[in-house]
Amino acid sequence: MIEDDEGHARLIEKNIRRAGVSNEIIPFANGTDALNYLLGPDGSGSVSVGRQLLILLDLNLPDMGGVDILEKVKANIHTKRSPVVVLTTTDDSREIQRCYDLGANVYITKPVDYDGFAHAIRQLGLFFAVIQVPETP
Repeated sequence: MIEDDEGHARLIEKNIRRAGVSNEIIPFANGTDALNYLLGPDGSGSVSVGRQLLILLDLNLPDMGGVDILEKVKANIHTKRSPVVVLTTTDDSREIQRCYDLGANVYITKPVDYDGFAHAIRQLGLFFAVIQVPETP
């Protein structure tokens, strides 16, 4: 999970757990640390060989744009098949289209109210409880 807002990160995790998803969640508050984890210090992505990844990505991060992260993840041979769910407050239609064009699997706009956001995250958790993440070759 790449989310710089600690409150949103806690809410996302809480509702994913409430939906019955028990997978490990590794939180990152900035893009630099997230890319280092996903692509490794050398940027090759070989560190992610064999990992089953699902990336929850906020677009508004303190050190770089989430779109840049999405672009790098989808351009890398070792991470390009990893599903990316964009969870952000950005609802600009051009930004949404750009994310889908770059390979985002799902784009969810965070509602401002707590109940709506919690419901969206619970639905996301249920969705991922029934899908199978493709394996990286």
